[in-house]
Amino acid sequence: MTETRTFTVNASEAAKRLDVFLSEKARDLSRSSLKTLIQNNEALVNGAKAKPSLRVKEGDSITITMPPPRSPETPAEQIPFEILYEDDHVMVVNKPRGLTVHPGAGRKSQTLVNALLFHTRRLSDVGGPQRPGIVHRLDKDTSGVMIVAKDNRSHLDLSNQFKEHSTKRVYHALCWGNVLPESGAIELSLGRDVKDRKKISGKTRKKRHAKTNFKVIKRFQGFTLLEIRPETGRTHQIRVHLASLKHPVLADPVYGKRTPPAALPAEIKEGLKKLKGQFLHAKTLGIKHPKTGEVMEFSSGYPQDMEGFIGLLNEGLKNDRKN
Repeated sequence: MTETRTFTVNASEAAKRLDVFLSEKARDLSRSSLKTLIQNNEALVNGAKAKPSLRVKEGDSITITMPPPRSPETPAEQIPFEILYEDDHVMVVNKPRGLTVHPGAGRKSQTLVNALLFHTRRLSDVGGPQRPGIVHRLDKDTSGVMIVAKDNRSHLDLSNQFKEHSTKRVYHALCWGNVLPESGAIELSLGRDVKDRKKISGKTRKKRHAKTNFKVIKRFQGFTLLEIRPETGRTHQIRVHLASLKHPVLADPVYGKRTPPAALPAEIKEGLKKLKGQFLHAKTLGIKHPKTGEVMEFSSGYPQDMEGFIGLLNEGLKNDRKN
């Protein structure tokens, strides 16, 4: 079913470009969506076709007709995931480790998007047909809190919060070695590695500023648990930054391959084998609700294997203190 909206230009709005006028009136639609409507002659001024650059006049009647939403090309699949919060505008989920966020080249199924579509068809479409509801992403093997938009206005508002770095993002990472100092910041511009396009590194032709703040939560024999607060959101940023300190994330298959030291207790070595992926968890996310303006904060616990490994390390600390 198509939707039609009509707006009348008042005196204060006269002389604005058509695309600017519409972006202010239809705030739930992205600029690219509005541009497409104008180009497809689905945005008419006094019933006539118009260009995005047209200067509107007082009294002009502007009508936009939005075609019915297409059926999603991405199939809905019953994949388990935890919902931490949900209302008519947003959904906050605890993404499982090992689950890719959205379909991409060579992958159409078994993603968080497939799971979301099974739960609800009410998701924003600003990001395109393969990314309904997706405002931000986590790496496949990073677990933790993510927010999903259920309508376009919420999506654009949340995207702006991430762009302006007004969200609160806290990660926990267990790293190899004894990280010094107790707190600090890593500033290393990142991009696609010059030799391996699948990797991110500081050795790149197109550098983008990246900054990661950290502080020590707890130290163990051979490992350090860190609280991470990234100021930017580059691909693989936390993993690459920690690897640049020579303290990569534990069990990171790309940036953190390590042979366990011979001095590690046997039970810790066995625990390492049971880890199902990198020890990086999006612990807390704070946002301003796009509809109510309320500041909201959500947190989630570690996956079971991470929790179990931390338990082994804590037992090791207790034994050390006894000896």
